[in-house]
Amino acid sequence: MSVADHERITSEFGAKSTAREVVADHDLTGAKAIVTGGASGIGVETARALAEAGAEVMLAVRNREAGEAAAADINRTAEGRASVGLLDLSDLNSVGAFVRSWDDRPLNILVNNAGVMACPQSYTAQDLEMQVGTNHFGHFLLTVGLARALMNGAEEGRNARVVSLSSIGHRRSGMLWDDVHYQNRAYDKWEAYGQSKTANALFAVGFDVRFADLGVNANAVMPGGIMTPLQRHLPREEMIAAGWMDENGKVNDRFKTTEQGASTSAWAAVGDELEGVGGLYLEHCAQARPWSQENPFEGVMPHAIDPEAAERLWILSEETTGASL
Repeated sequence: MSVADHERITSEFGAKSTAREVVADHDLTGAKAIVTGGASGIGVETARALAEAGAEVMLAVRNREAGEAAAADINRTAEGRASVGLLDLSDLNSVGAFVRSWDDRPLNILVNNAGVMACPQSYTAQDLEMQVGTNHFGHFLLTVGLARALMNGAEEGRNARVVSLSSIGHRRSGMLWDDVHYQNRAYDKWEAYGQSKTANALFAVGFDVRFADLGVNANAVMPGGIMTPLQRHLPREEMIAAGWMDENGKVNDRFKTTEQGASTSAWAAVGDELEGVGGLYLEHCAQARPWSQENPFEGVMPHAIDPEAAERLWILSEETTGASL
């Protein structure tokens, strides 16, 4: 179902709901899920909520030790349903190895949660700009590689789901078609982040066009502002200047806890309101409204859900990663 086919979708949950509250009435027994970046931040809370609801959840992580610690913590309340798989999204060879290890086993939920934000200029193993290379191209290859598994995970009366983590940061930049990887332009860490988050949203549009009729839907999620390891590259002074925290370290009241930040990902993964619906940009457990200057920290800009841009990005992504349907 396309965006134009329905009224704005909402739920009983909101900005301060937690992932556990979202999944509370869902029995996910027997479901298989993968959460990238599941060792920390909202990734671990998304994985925890799904596992406690009965799903078997693989934490796809770069650091096995951190992943094992997170899985052990989840398994204290999830009866051993969390496991760990090695995945480095900044290396397409690692992505390919992960896909081959999963093979075509049924997969019901894929949460593309991992990411890097505002890092110094650097490049992936395949010489892609680090932010778009990790946040988008790595996840593109992963998801296309797992497409058959997702189709195998679709059940009668319920589609499999892909959740693509975007951000309000998408407002900082559309796709830089003339120089996606900053080979010939001055690097701007926030512009590069914005491009990668626009790509995450466009990916959901492009994927849903191709797979909705095959039993798999994809939606993009803006989780909100949350203090997590995602901020690892930001000096404290920069976060104070941005108003994220005060000089005493008190976080802005607009920010969410990690449990609250994981709620929209959880809703995108299980919400009945989204059954058979894809290509949307979601926030606060609802379909986002259009972005406006009056409320600059919420909403979606047209360039992040533009079907023509999504198609152009899909073609570029196939060329870049070698993945094809």
